[in-house]
Amino acid sequence: MKILNICAYTWEIGGPARIIYDHTVEAVACGHEVDILSPMSPGDKLYPAPAGARVIPCLRTRPIARFYREFSLGLYRFLKKHLDDYDVVHIHGIWHFGSLAPFMVGSKIPKIITIHGLLDRWAVNHHAWKKNLVTLLYQKRLLGKTDVIHINNTDEEEDVIQYLGYRPDNLVIIPNGMRMSDYDPLPPKGMFRQYFNIPGDRKILLFMGRLNIKKGLDILLPAFRSCHRDNPGTLLVLAGPDDGYKAEASAFIEENRLSDAVKFTGMLTGELKKAALSDASVFVLPTYSEGFSIAVLEAMASRLPAVVSDRTGFGDFTRQYEAAAITALDPDDLAGKLQKILGDDAYRISRAENAYRMVSELFDIRVVARQMLDTYKSAVLASQLQ
Repeated sequence: MKILNICAYTWEIGGPARIIYDHTVEAVACGHEVDILSPMSPGDKLYPAPAGARVIPCLRTRPIARFYREFSLGLYRFLKKHLDDYDVVHIHGIWHFGSLAPFMVGSKIPKIITIHGLLDRWAVNHHAWKKNLVTLLYQKRLLGKTDVIHINNTDEEEDVIQYLGYRPDNLVIIPNGMRMSDYDPLPPKGMFRQYFNIPGDRKILLFMGRLNIKKGLDILLPAFRSCHRDNPGTLLVLAGPDDGYKAEASAFIEENRLSDAVKFTGMLTGELKKAALSDASVFVLPTYSEGFSIAVLEAMASRLPAVVSDRTGFGDFTRQYEAAAITALDPDDLAGKLQKILGDDAYRISRAENAYRMVSELFDIRVVARQMLDTYKSAVLASQLQ
């Protein structure tokens, strides 16, 4: 098969780029051709191209892209000219131009849309007027017309049903996957501390993700303030690019005299990201909404104990395996969970080992990537029989 992915394939977009990378590696290994069509802005850093695959960047068209996400005349022109060269197109996310453009060019090749958690209640209500407009104009209608709606879990199934008003026959549940070998072994302890001049006796609480209120930073910061009062040796590392919340986070840190207790590192990649996972004591993500959090899976694959909300995209499995300390979306509850996992060695170790077992048993990339390839093949076959 010849497969086209459409997504902003940049470091700034976070988890979806990593998901596409891992699935593409498996698809190429199985003999398929894969292209990745990526709208981007000047200065954006492309995610690495998987060996044997091609990344095709196209510039977002300003000023329209400021109001309509990922709008790109270059993307439209590429699809108009080349979409029929592919067997299947995989669209990542909704509410943006890339989820509309393949339907505009008149091609009948099978179309798969991965929701990536964007029909979650929080996500729908954020900038609701824009999403109401997109819903009115086309989004609900196109979801009904697409060949496959791909979701990661049963929570997303409920979101899709609530949004459409019915359960569509084209709904497929496939979780995201992890390449476990990428996290075994991790870099030796101390590398991250040395790079950022962090003393060895400070316990690192690691947040890894875009600096966006969606990630629960308005919960994390006051919770850490409480935790730090009782554990003055703790250091909160906020690792990720600014996505609209850094100024507010910095103001809170300054106002509460936490400047020596919180470190912004910017986005971490490659060995330095793995070094952070190696040196951290606890991973924390009290997120309001995730399709399927790759950052949490990375921490769990690294045997790093985690404190997370149940909105990661696999909260049911996390509870079933007792794979993390699960916090309510409340600063006091999060502070209590942090105190528990920092202060109870047996609890902390058990959560880390349970998490590693969960990821190994349920989310191995070799298994889930082949499920996705089978879905592509079924969609292609069904289109040929029409």
